[in-house]
Amino acid sequence: MARSGVRIDPSARTHVDAAINDWLENRIGSAILDDARALVPKQSGRLQKSLRAEVHDKVLRVGSLDVNYCTAIEMGLPPMTIFPKHKKALFWEGAAHPVKKVNLPAREPQPFLRPSLFQRRTP
Repeated sequence: MARSGVRIDPSARTHVDAAINDWLENRIGSAILDDARALVPKQSGRLQKSLRAEVHDKVLRVGSLDVNYCTAIEMGLPPMTIFPKHKKALFWEGAAHPVKKVNLPAREPQPFLRPSLFQRRTP
């Protein structure tokens, strides 16, 4: 009886991984990044300029590393109260007088990353 089999080139995995990384970065990543930049709320434009897409080991990451309020914009914030840490009162330039606390209202979420991620993309 004849013996049959398939021999796979050992470098095939490397080629497939490279193709997946390229597809994630140049096709999907750039499309998600373009949509996120179009959907992001623009006040100063700093968050929009800081958005990046990167691929490492077949994992695509889209977001901002430079802007610390990116998550607060995407997910929103609950109401909170700010108290002084080292002094008896809070004061900032433009304030009429020092205050013992500042009540911040809740911030509604303004999602831009999730909607850009969940877009249906066809070739």
